[in-house]
Amino acid sequence: MAGNEWINGYLEAILDSGASAIDEQKPSPVSLRERGHFNPTKYFVEEVVTGVDETDLHRTWIKVVATRNTRERSSRLENTCWRIWHLARKKKQLEWEDFQRVAHRRWEREQGRRDATEDMSEDLSEGEKGDTVGELMQSETPRKSFQRSFSNLEVWSDDNKGKRLYIVLISLHGLVRGENMELGCDSDTGGQVKYVVELARALAMMPGVYRVDLFTRQISSPEVDWSYGEPTEMLTSGSEDADGNEVGESSGAYIIRIPFGPRDKYLNKELLWPYIPEFVDGALSHILNMSKALGEQIGGGRPVWPYVIHGHYADAGDSAALLSGAFNVPMVLTGHSLGRNKLEQLLKQGRQSKEDINSTYKIMRRIEAEELSLDAAELVITSTRQEIEEQWGLYDGFDVKLEKVLRARARRGVNCHGRYMPRMMVIPPGMDFSSVVVQEDTPEVDGELTALIGGTDGSSPKAVPPIWSEVMRFFTNPHKPMILALSRPDPKKNITTLLKAFGECRPLRELANLTLIMGNREDIDALSSGNASVLTTVLKLIDKYDLYGLVAYPKHHKQNDVPEIYRLAAKTKGVFINPALVEPFGLTLIEAAAHGLPMVATKNGGPVDIQRALNNGLLVDPHDQQAIADALLKLVSEKNLWHECRKNGWKNIHLFSWPEHCRTYLTRVAACRMRHPQWQTDTPVDDIATEESLGDSLMDVQDMSLRLSVDGEKSSLNGSLDPAELEKVAAANSDPEVQDQVKRILSKIKKPASDPQQDMGGKKHPENVVNKYPALRRRKRLIVMAIDCYNSNGDPDSKMLQVIQEVFKAVRSDPQASRFSGFALSTAMPVSETVEFLKSGKIQAIEFDALICGSGSEIYYPAIYTEDNGKLYPDPDYTSHIDYRWGNEGLKKTVWKLMNSDGGGDTSNDSSSPIQEDEKSGNSHCVSYLIKDHTKVKRVDDLRQKLRMRGLRCHPMYCRNSTRMHVVPLLASRAQAFRYLYVRWGLNVSNMCLILGEAGDTDYEEMISGTHRTVIMKGLVEKGSEELLRTTGSYLRDDIVPGESPFVIYTTGATPEEISNALKEVPKSIA
Repeated sequence: MAGNEWINGYLEAILDSGASAIDEQKPSPVSLRERGHFNPTKYFVEEVVTGVDETDLHRTWIKVVATRNTRERSSRLENTCWRIWHLARKKKQLEWEDFQRVAHRRWEREQGRRDATEDMSEDLSEGEKGDTVGELMQSETPRKSFQRSFSNLEVWSDDNKGKRLYIVLISLHGLVRGENMELGCDSDTGGQVKYVVELARALAMMPGVYRVDLFTRQISSPEVDWSYGEPTEMLTSGSEDADGNEVGESSGAYIIRIPFGPRDKYLNKELLWPYIPEFVDGALSHILNMSKALGEQIGGGRPVWPYVIHGHYADAGDSAALLSGAFNVPMVLTGHSLGRNKLEQLLKQGRQSKEDINSTYKIMRRIEAEELSLDAAELVITSTRQEIEEQWGLYDGFDVKLEKVLRARARRGVNCHGRYMPRMMVIPPGMDFSSVVVQEDTPEVDGELTALIGGTDGSSPKAVPPIWSEVMRFFTNPHKPMILALSRPDPKKNITTLLKAFGECRPLRELANLTLIMGNREDIDALSSGNASVLTTVLKLIDKYDLYGLVAYPKHHKQNDVPEIYRLAAKTKGVFINPALVEPFGLTLIEAAAHGLPMVATKNGGPVDIQRALNNGLLVDPHDQQAIADALLKLVSEKNLWHECRKNGWKNIHLFSWPEHCRTYLTRVAACRMRHPQWQTDTPVDDIATEESLGDSLMDVQDMSLRLSVDGEKSSLNGSLDPAELEKVAAANSDPEVQDQVKRILSKIKKPASDPQQDMGGKKHPENVVNKYPALRRRKRLIVMAIDCYNSNGDPDSKMLQVIQEVFKAVRSDPQASRFSGFALSTAMPVSETVEFLKSGKIQAIEFDALICGSGSEIYYPAIYTEDNGKLYPDPDYTSHIDYRWGNEGLKKTVWKLMNSDGGGDTSNDSSSPIQEDEKSGNSHCVSYLIKDHTKVKRVDDLRQKLRMRGLRCHPMYCRNSTRMHVVPLLASRAQAFRYLYVRWGLNVSNMCLILGEAGDTDYEEMISGTHRTVIMKGLVEKGSEELLRTTGSYLRDDIVPGESPFVIYTTGATPEEISNALKEVPKSIA
């Protein structure tokens, strides 16, 4: 123990100080050299352990070894030991917290599944109940096949070529272009980019597909190539079909780049979340315009809506859910990699807390986006069964056992009470084999390699691809078999373990070379910390094992060089390896097999299914360095095995072709529940033109009548073409210009040809006006007021009326702008209460073009759809639009049970319940409750989680100053109602304006971001309902609302002048 006395002090300090000293004592740092005589153990307990970053532990150890002074060396060694002890303690603490979290989550899932099956079993016979239990038991079998037999489905074939479909794909992050893809340039530009581009091309070539649009972000930044700023890029032209016939100018596959977020910056995917609504608005505009254009070309004048909207990754899934909800078309999701799986992996490492992980990766926002995608998706496409069982199975919105029960009930036609689970399908990614040439073994390889390194026959090195020269300049003996690894320099790709396995296996070094294609780089220091760390470690390991002349690591390669790299490895009778810790699929393994390369791959994830299909290699434990070396050595040294694997790969590779993928894809999509906008055949073009001309004249009359009004009680015609009203206007004004205008309008009005009581869906409802369509169709600007100003009882505050009146004055102060401006009111109140409240301020409902009531569950047009007694009638199209996955009665029962149960699942009685049903505030698509004790109710994210676990898809929210709770359908909310008006009536979203307070209902955040103009009035709303929105550890407001946006304008007052100035202010990004 001589010279190590500090060990005794180390143990004593642990006993004396205890664990609390590490967490609680944080005195100011004191230098060792300034102290003189001191107790070093106490110093390290109080100082070093609490203040030193553990990431530089290895660097500290190097310093310890290099220190010559005995005392300083001892102090440094003690420092290191304390830090190791602290790190181990922290890891155990995180492991315990993770164990508790997983156990609680497992209990919640079991409880949710039990509740759902109990509720649904009430309307089953005893025999059917037994069948359901049997299905639940069967679903626990570990290797149950998830793929349904094609026998019940009509496989997509050439018979569908007359369909002419429009398909929308979305992939937002990274750098996306059709040629010279910069794969590996950063962590966001990887295999997904290549996948979506090739999928778009392949789908466009399928029979029955007319056009494919791949949406991504437009980036006009000096940091990236100019091509990423081009609005449109053609991937394939569809000028002719398979028979050589002309098919139209808009056919083919295209990349459509939508600007959102800062226009001059390239943002990593973690920073894109607040700007998603901007993308959605831009994509809506493009799809609307494209649908009309396609309608002219192939739709007989009627819009051609997207057949399906397919989101790739969480951010695109979030966008696709909103877009499919706005158009009421089916949504498909491909996760690529999943947030919950990543969170579980990071927590198991024990290096970061959940809060640290969320701060770095915005992981909770990503998980919520994936949950929302599951809510809306008809179909989820996965690459492997492992992805379904071990990754999607972690989500609230998907339960393997409950999904089987619901599917069985649907087959029998038994009511599922509004419960739904998306269908999971394994469809392996395809590959473009057009550049692959299957070559048998010939002596040609020796000739090419000899020519490359300068053979005696004088052959020119120009005969071989340039990338070959770039790779082989690293090798002393380029004739040896090449072990090829191709991936980003990401820690999870496990490149360093591969390099260690190669460096420590002498037989392998003697038999083979190693090529590492690790993306493109200019300067390692300019890369992200993770990528830079991997590359630095690679260089150090090459030096440590003296692998110069044996390892190639070129700095640059182009996308079209990749096939040549595979071909070079195959010509040297090499092997492809993917040693990733977890590989979701492994597209590079298929590419390598197509070029004749046997594989060694991780046994975790997709490679298991690929190996089962191709049988062309070996699987290994990525953590077992010796197993990696043995597998590589076996394939390199045993030539018969190498040839067998090569032939097997070529024989079975057709299973992964793009035509096969697309055929399966379209077959599965065709089996989904097809949905389309309810109004697609409602609006004849000639009627629009006629009404617009009449409407312009009417607005002129209205504008003049308002200017000539003396008492201020201006009755707005608001688009009505009632002759009696027009005659009143003419009689009340002596201005000859007004009278002439009225006469011209009256002369144009003709008797309606059809029954005015007949609405678009064929149902009758009373109307008191001649005009069948609301004036929204003619509005060039719509101002929506959504001010959630309520008192402590949830009653609307009079300040709301004052703001409405001031907005009216501000807009009407500009005669030119008032001619084409319309108004809408968005509120949580029911329509009856809204109308009465407006009347109390002497405001007529007809002043508004639209009323969005019940937290977005109903839309009213006061100028039309009015019953004989004056009661407003809701938009029937919107009612059917939001009915998707709505289970009213089952939802009521579940919400009541959740709100009135304690942690053990016991239900409290009505008197102690924190909620009470409020029928007068609800409607057929809004379940309303009074909040009796807001301290006992569940937060929105907690309630939504529990509803998802029970298969219920809806939109819960708290409103009216936390005095009400509304549960509305999945596709309903005030933000989605806003988009519905935009899509339904062809408004220009950039000319729409939303007026809000600084706080509001829990759906307030959803309305702020977008390409519409948002005016936020400071000091108007004293208290909203946000405190009931999120639990601790959930995603943050900054993940939803951008910190700064050119589309958001703040005002400090509510005078007409301030409002008018705010409305006129042009967003900087579009100025």
